Amino acid sequence: MQSAGSGWGNGLLGVIIFSGSLPATRVAVGGFSALFLTSARAVIAALIGVAVLGVLRQARPQRADLASLTIVAIGVVVGFPLLTALALQHITSARSIVFIGLLPLSTAVFAVLRGGERPQSLFWLFAILGSATVAGFALSNGGSASLTGDLLMVAAIVLCGLGYAEGAALSRRLGGWQVISWTLLLALPLMVPVAVLSWPASWSGVSVPAWIGLAYVSIFSMFVGFIFWYRGLAIGGIARVGQLQQLQPFFGLTLAGVLLHEPVAWSMIVATALVVACVFFARRFA
Repeated sequence: MQSAGSGWGNGLLGVIIFSGSLPATRVAVGGFSALFLTSARAVIAALIGVAVLGVLRQARPQRADLASLTIVAIGVVVGFPLLTALALQHITSARSIVFIGLLPLSTAVFAVLRGGERPQSLFWLFAILGSATVAGFALSNGGSASLTGDLLMVAAIVLCGLGYAEGAALSRRLGGWQVISWTLLLALPLMVPVAVLSWPASWSGVSVPAWIGLAYVSIFSMFVGFIFWYRGLAIGGIARVGQLQQLQPFFGLTLAGVLLHEPVAWSMIVATALVVACVFFARRFA
């Protein structure tokens, strides 16, 4: 039997990879439309997934799995990438942290509805407290407001939580990388025409950072991150390991401090400590 520690380790790696998703998307939408970015990242990731499935000769999922794979596709291949790309045309990536802080709670709710998990009452207390801490920290650090952007992010968080929980439940039988690979393959017939129809009229205006952003969200956010994330959720528990997402905004700010030499405020350290405590107790009572 695989240990819970392995689930937390895989989940943590997934969160670290996902922490660069919104900043990369923010950069990429400066050169590509939201529709093209969503479809292109899915097509690129699908080609990687198909290649891996072929090399490792994986058996096809059962017909009964198609409904779950479709839900995963709606949540994490189409819904979250498209809605966040649209939202980031109206709000800053800093403001989007408010909503990413609510993703663990969304995932936990769908872990109950779709994954059959039953966390204790105290789990919900610490999950809500941790989410509130992240949201409060993000709001205190500014970011332009937009009702359109905020509503798009709310919808994105709901769909992403659904996709995470559904995919994790399916990963218990198929495996984490297999789930995201088959999901991408299922969505490919839709994503290819969308990519063609939303093809940029000219490539000359696309900056190097936009290309890098597209590469990151395609390879890491859409494929590699899910290998670790779904494995972690499946082994360690969807609601329990899902609370690690509360750390995602702080990983992003830490990277900014290390790589971009931006100052790290004391409030970030305090908020991170509170979130770590909430994750610890949520894990204990899940």
